[in-house]
Amino acid sequence: MYTPVAADVAKLRNITGAGMMDCKKALVEADGDFDKAIENLRKKGQKVAANRADRDSHEGAVIAKLNEDNTMGTIIALNCETDFVAKNESFVELAHELAQQAVAYANKEEFLASDFHGVTVADKLIEQTGLIGEKIEIGAFERIEGPFLGAYIHAGNKIAAISSLSANVDGAAEVAKSVSMQVAAMKPLALDETMVSQETIDKELDIERELLTKEGKPANIIDNILKGKMQKFYKDNTLVHQAFIKDSGVSVADYVKSVNSDLKVLGYVRASLT
Repeated sequence: MYTPVAADVAKLRNITGAGMMDCKKALVEADGDFDKAIENLRKKGQKVAANRADRDSHEGAVIAKLNEDNTMGTIIALNCETDFVAKNESFVELAHELAQQAVAYANKEEFLASDFHGVTVADKLIEQTGLIGEKIEIGAFERIEGPFLGAYIHAGNKIAAISSLSANVDGAAEVAKSVSMQVAAMKPLALDETMVSQETIDKELDIERELLTKEGKPANIIDNILKGKMQKFYKDNTLVHQAFIKDSGVSVADYVKSVNSDLKVLGYVRASLT
């Protein structure tokens, strides 16, 4: 009967990331054949993944990454079942590595099919499910391009955001990070009032109109009151009009212009575990 030596076990562990005992068992079952041992570990992952397919993977790590010239960025959520796994150093390292690879792909499907150290990302997730014993999957996948991007990951890796600025000017890096922090913290509905969906506007108008009617406001002045209500709604819920979290005396747009009068926020993406 084949008995694996420590060097073989360590080699298989480096290749797969599996635990020492799992690697030893896989080598014994494969009679020392590395390719077969790797396949055995993947089959174990597939079996565990099938058994846990209906589990809720509501924990994990949300990571934002940019390309080298800060013109393209992606946020992914590497989801798992428990906070214990989500805080594990090797799990977070994997999330960062996957997020960096994701920057090169236009959508989640292309990313999952891409090569990750000799296997597809999708197969890597199945492998990790078998090794960790929890459902591991990619949840959120958000992508953005622009003249200059900045990213922010909130402490604990639960929320991440990327914002796009109109130009790479002096101070742009700090501005983009601060705006991304704003997006992460305040969860705006849209960039500005022009980007709010008509469905959302109509719903808000209906709610406010009903409240004003119940208050007994005359019908002939309700429309004027609604204009003011919607201005307040846009101020609270659209990024550029929100009060800046680092200085509530100015809006986000005013803060950006204070750094460079021609600088503008062009867009953003945000992802969270909840």
